Amino acid sequence: FFFKNLQTYEKDNIKPQVIKQIRDRFVQNPAFTATEVAKVSGACEGLCKWVLALEKYDRVIKVVQPKRMKLEEAEEALSEQMIKLQEKQRQVQELEARLKALTDEYETNVQKKNELEDQRNLCEKKLTRAVQLIEGLGGEKDRWTDQARKLGERYIKLTGDILLSAGVVAYLGPFTVNYRVDCIRQWVDLCKSKRIPCSDVFSLNTTLGDAVKIRAWQIAGLPVDSFSVDNGIIATNARRWPLCIDPQSQANKWIKNMERDNRLAVVKLQDPNYARTLENAIQFGTPVLLENINEELDPILDNVLLKATFKQQGVEYIKFGENVIEYSRDFRFYITTKLRNPHYLPEASVKVTLINFMITAEGLQDQLLSIVAAKEKPELEEQKNTLIIQSAENKRKQKEIEDTILEVLSSSAGNLLENETAIQILSSSKKISEEIEAKQKIAEETQKEIEFTRQGYLPVAKHSTILFFCISDLANIDPMYQYSLVWFINLYVMSIENSEKSTDLQQRIQKLNAHFTESIYRNVCRSLLERHKLLFSFILCVQIGKGRGEVDDNIWRFLLTGGVGLDNPYPNPASDWLNDKSWSEIVRGSDLPALRGLMAHVKENPNKWKILYDSPTPHEESYPDDFNSLSSLERLLILRLFRPDKIVPAVQQYIIKQMGHQFVEPPTFDLPGSYADSSAVTPLIFVLSPGADPMMALLKFGETMGVFDERIKTVSLGQGQGPYAQSLITEGVQKGTWVVLQNCHLAASWMPKLERICEELLVPGKVHNDFRLWLTSYPSDLFPVTILQNGIKMTNESPKGLRANLLRSYLNDPVNDQTFFNGCNKPEKWRKFLFGLCFFHGLVQERRQFGPLGWNIPYFFDESDLRISLRQLQMFLNDYEDLPLEAILYLFGECNYGGRVTDDKDRRLLMSLLSVCINADVVYMDKYQ
Repeated sequence: FFFKNLQTYEKDNIKPQVIKQIRDRFVQNPAFTATEVAKVSGACEGLCKWVLALEKYDRVIKVVQPKRMKLEEAEEALSEQMIKLQEKQRQVQELEARLKALTDEYETNVQKKNELEDQRNLCEKKLTRAVQLIEGLGGEKDRWTDQARKLGERYIKLTGDILLSAGVVAYLGPFTVNYRVDCIRQWVDLCKSKRIPCSDVFSLNTTLGDAVKIRAWQIAGLPVDSFSVDNGIIATNARRWPLCIDPQSQANKWIKNMERDNRLAVVKLQDPNYARTLENAIQFGTPVLLENINEELDPILDNVLLKATFKQQGVEYIKFGENVIEYSRDFRFYITTKLRNPHYLPEASVKVTLINFMITAEGLQDQLLSIVAAKEKPELEEQKNTLIIQSAENKRKQKEIEDTILEVLSSSAGNLLENETAIQILSSSKKISEEIEAKQKIAEETQKEIEFTRQGYLPVAKHSTILFFCISDLANIDPMYQYSLVWFINLYVMSIENSEKSTDLQQRIQKLNAHFTESIYRNVCRSLLERHKLLFSFILCVQIGKGRGEVDDNIWRFLLTGGVGLDNPYPNPASDWLNDKSWSEIVRGSDLPALRGLMAHVKENPNKWKILYDSPTPHEESYPDDFNSLSSLERLLILRLFRPDKIVPAVQQYIIKQMGHQFVEPPTFDLPGSYADSSAVTPLIFVLSPGADPMMALLKFGETMGVFDERIKTVSLGQGQGPYAQSLITEGVQKGTWVVLQNCHLAASWMPKLERICEELLVPGKVHNDFRLWLTSYPSDLFPVTILQNGIKMTNESPKGLRANLLRSYLNDPVNDQTFFNGCNKPEKWRKFLFGLCFFHGLVQERRQFGPLGWNIPYFFDESDLRISLRQLQMFLNDYEDLPLEAILYLFGECNYGGRVTDDKDRRLLMSLLSVCINADVVYMDKYQ
């Protein structure tokens, strides 16, 4: 109980008196400590600690109690305030809840407002974009609507057009323009008969062509005519590599310009490193042009031509020779040949796409028009070329813009008006398009003005085109008659520069055409054999007449062929003098509009026609009745029907009437003129004929030029002479000597080697200026075409006609040598005998024309016979006071000329002719005949 009282003692309410006594009596007593009390009693120790603790507690409580009271007061006040606070907080929460509700409502309304504003802005933007889109594409509506309609039509006809295009690319490459047109027309009819939809007028350009790309090709040198454009499309679309038949180097030039920026490699089969060049190009994907091939291809090319590639570990490879190399898909391969009409075996043809790049009249005409316009009006031609490039660039940009617009329209998802980027692209595209259209309109107007001025010179281009096709067709007569387009254009330019100028356009055109025609005639004639010169003049005359519309094709064809017909049902009314062949031709000729009624007239009036038949000069006679008013060519045709033996003089008269006398008098052999036209890199080629030997004339000319025998290296080609000839050319190129390779036709197998030597060694700037390469050859189809086209060709044949023979004799060695001509001490006798001997020389040669009537056996008397006879004649005149005529007649008749004669009757005739030309009366009788 006592302990419990101690525990529950009211320590907070101890009376002050008690505390005072405790403090006075116990606390201040030093003996009243726990330690001291413990010594007496352990129980008292605890009580002592309790008393001391209460005293200490009381002392502390006296300090704490007021604070505690204040604390309680404060806590009461706090409690009151907390109650108020809680009330306020409750109010605040209510206010915050209301505020949140208002805020949420506000944000919802603001969001609605923003959405409405966004919708309004989007609507405004859509309206703006719609306006931009309408403005941007509105102007294109008509064009694009029309284009869409055409595309729809083309889509329907696409099946047939692609079928026809595939046929053209696969099969028609080697053929001429007329054959292609006929073939396509038949194919179109076949498609329609099989109900395959196709275009009524098919065009490869329309189906597979790209206008921008084609314009770039034309800038690179592709002729502008549709035939050449089709060739370009075939070359770039065919699966097989193209092999271009390119005698005028049109494809060669186009490919080189088109691929120039792509590191084009140009090689020939004769090049020692061509395989290595091709191998590198295959691996690195660069284009290669293999030019000037013949009719055989190197077997090493087979895999390349067949594109025989295979894949290994994802990489494409091809076997090339003994090596397996990577194959780049960027690799392109072009092949060209200068052969006019090559024959490739089927195994070669199936590996390539053959393309006929023979130049067309339209393409050449445009080139020649550009050249004459550039020379006559250089500022206009320069402006035209600038406009062409600018126009091509404008069209390219316009095409890019159209592609961009279509791409944007097709790739835009959702509402196009919401795609700002697309609208911006369309707007900028339209702006650029409008600028381009404006430039294009100005360019087209300027182009029209330029074209109008250029068209003034169109007659010159047409006339010159006719001349080119006349000379290009000569290769059908003789394989040696090859002429390059470059050579032709050089002559054309020279004529423009050298012909007589005039301020009047029509006079200028006439003078230009006349000068160029004569220039072509003279330059071509020096390379023609005598028997072909009149034929060339006649072809020129007729083709020029055709160009003017003066020659009827039917008349011309009948003149050449005599018409084609079956058995003649009409009896011959004058069988006593008119042979059946002529009568049949008269019957067929009566079907011609110009000769209608001829058969009936001959039946009714055979005697009138017999006068023409019996006349020694029927080409100069008048024709019966209305037939006398026929045109020149029609008169020529009637003469052919009755007296074909007189066609040659009649043709000469026709040429003289139409073109002038100079076109029936070919220029004489002019070695100095040919040499003047040549250069160190231009071969000079003598086209030989029986009895012609140009070596003496060449050696004599060399002396006049200061090139003597030691500087003229001669070799006659044959077996084993090729390496020696090559060494002479190599030495001559360095030292400037003349190299003469005789009888090239006898070394046909070495001709490709000669072609390669000329290409490698005869390079401008690397050849001594005095060097000349002279070649002699009989006509041969194995002679290299490139040498023929680039060289200067000459013939040294006896001219036709006594007058021309005399002129040639006087102009040739030795008569043209003033020292020799004036070297006789009896000048009067010398000149008369000289004329007599030259007359005799021309006479014996002209008799060959009459066949067995002239000589029983044809003999080829040549310049060497005349040359030795003249030297002997001068020697006898100088050494003898009285000329020993018998000795001279024997030397000339039995030895010099007679040495060739084997028939005794011919020898007798020869001596008779010689006695007429060389006798005493020639000297002593005035006006001897």
